[in-house]
Amino acid sequence: MSYCGALFLRRWVAGYRPDVSGNLFTSAATERLARRAPLADRLRPTQLDDVVGQEHLLGPGRPLRRLIEADRLSSVVLWGPPGTGKTSLARLIARITAQEFTEISAVNASVKDVRELVAAAQARLGERDVGTILFLDEVHRFNKAQQDALLPSVESGLLVLIGATTENPFFEVNAPLLSRSTLFRLEPLGPEALRCLLERGVAVEAVEADDDALDLLVDRAAGDGRHGLTSLEVAAALAAGRLAEDPEAAGSVARVTLADAEAALSTKALRYGRDAHYDVISAFIKSIRGSDPDAGLYWLARMLDAGEDARFIARRLVILASEDVGMADPMGLVVADAAARAVEFVGLPEAKLNLAQAVVHLATAPKSNRVTIALGAAEGDARVAGTGEVPMHLRDAHYRGAAQLGHGEGYDFPHDHPEGWVEQRHRPMEVDGRRYYDPSPHGFEREVAERMRSTNRSEEGSDDRG
Repeated sequence: MSYCGALFLRRWVAGYRPDVSGNLFTSAATERLARRAPLADRLRPTQLDDVVGQEHLLGPGRPLRRLIEADRLSSVVLWGPPGTGKTSLARLIARITAQEFTEISAVNASVKDVRELVAAAQARLGERDVGTILFLDEVHRFNKAQQDALLPSVESGLLVLIGATTENPFFEVNAPLLSRSTLFRLEPLGPEALRCLLERGVAVEAVEADDDALDLLVDRAAGDGRHGLTSLEVAAALAAGRLAEDPEAAGSVARVTLADAEAALSTKALRYGRDAHYDVISAFIKSIRGSDPDAGLYWLARMLDAGEDARFIARRLVILASEDVGMADPMGLVVADAAARAVEFVGLPEAKLNLAQAVVHLATAPKSNRVTIALGAAEGDARVAGTGEVPMHLRDAHYRGAAQLGHGEGYDFPHDHPEGWVEQRHRPMEVDGRRYYDPSPHGFEREVAERMRSTNRSEEGSDDRG
């Protein structure tokens, strides 16, 4: 067992306190419920040092940690993707605070519930001088009337609000309520934090796990701790079931294998090594660049079947759309970007269709790398050519005193001319006349070349390409 898992297991066992004040039946029921709870619930941290990730908020001396430790928390909104610890953090505050902690879900709470909660908080403060912390999960699901019902109590300090949301609070939370709260953004868990979390899960589930199985679970969790633990729980159940069916394995410890992790995730791990990974993606890109849609689809299918990260594939298509298709088909970038968004919004397996459409579009599109060449040439000049002084007529002339410096003097506004274009210098003197972008005769770029010729710009510096 890893150090991370063993240390947490000792704390977890030491922190378990069955209810000895009630009868034995209550204690037994509590214990059974705890055993039946999802692994993610059983692993919720009981102290700040048990929280994985979010070091920018909870590391030593960080603002949120100091507020929690001093029990001086004011209203906050915790914003972050699923599985980053928003609910765990709120439950941890409930264990630490001396105030009354109340939890409601915006999914099923009503304005009446809010008013009853406010009345109870007022009575509690008046009778026992005890404040109230309200944890409102899915705060973005509260409508305007519900949020408005909370506002006076948050404003007066009667309620300390902890709102949790996966949506951008600037769009989903009323501005007055948000302005009275401190916004803390939680980030997706990194690989090290996820690995530590899964090792704790292995310890609590009383199983062992192969490294490649944990690697796959970490990779597919994509920063979501709850998803990783849920997948581990299924994989551990599969391993335990296999062990129970083996009469010769009596007394052994169940071991989670790569096959168990694959079955839990309903996906395959990469079936090629690091070198082959780069070889396959290279073949994929070169097939599309070579205008072979069938080869592009074959390599796409190979990568998806092997468990390659669909986001990685999508990123490569977005790059290729500008690098190898460019202005010959400007829609290529739009299609590639749409496929990348579909991977995030729809997810696999359905997003395979979006990726396939992008592959076919880019492979059958006319090709041009003139944008790539142009940028490289411009970068070379930007690094070495002269001082790069902005011509006086192009400088910002909108602030007070700019005119006295001569800024903007002599600038000719293109829209004042019937053609919408006027000849004037737009670059530093030392690179004026250098040509970087030379459109190809392919696809839409042929039209671009015609427009450039109509303004006589394509003839400038024809023997002086960068």
